Amino acid sequence: MGFTDVVTLARIILGFLTVQPMSGYDLIRAFRTSAAYFWNADKAQIYRTLSRLVEAGHARKEIVPGRDAPDRAVHHITDAGRHALTEWLQSDPAEQPERDAFIARIFFAGSLEVEALQGVIGLRLEAARSSLGELRALRSSVPSPDPGHDRAGWLRSMTLDHGIRTNETHIDWLEQLLAGLGGERS
Repeated sequence: MGFTDVVTLARIILGFLTVQPMSGYDLIRAFRTSAAYFWNADKAQIYRTLSRLVEAGHARKEIVPGRDAPDRAVHHITDAGRHALTEWLQSDPAEQPERDAFIARIFFAGSLEVEALQGVIGLRLEAARSSLGELRALRSSVPSPDPGHDRAGWLRSMTLDHGIRTNETHIDWLEQLLAGLGGERS
């Protein structure tokens, strides 16, 4: 993970902490659901970044005694963390180059047998359709707030819409690849 990615991950975690205080486990769930369509992070990255945020004074850790369960470490954003998040939110929104190993594989896959290439594309298509189904299910369960009354909720809702549209476009592109290779376009 490059420096820019580390900073972005830290700022996304701070953003989640503005919604509500969270444990590492809560953040892992948030990345798997709320952020899955625009950013991913594994357990180790999340916990490592949480530790750095606490060390930097951008978050504080509170130990909450467990009831019939282990104690939980719940993280809260600090004023310094809010300041760092605000600076990041207001900084130049220059796009970061997309890194996608699948696209790199397709770029170099001209030497593969057609059947093998169709198999690889078919697997990605299946995963993309599954992801789209999950996002559409999430969309149907999450209301789209009025931007005049709940701007933060509306913006989160709009990022979900972006994830849906991105998946739809990706599926269309994958189907076009398969059609160009003589496969079925469904």
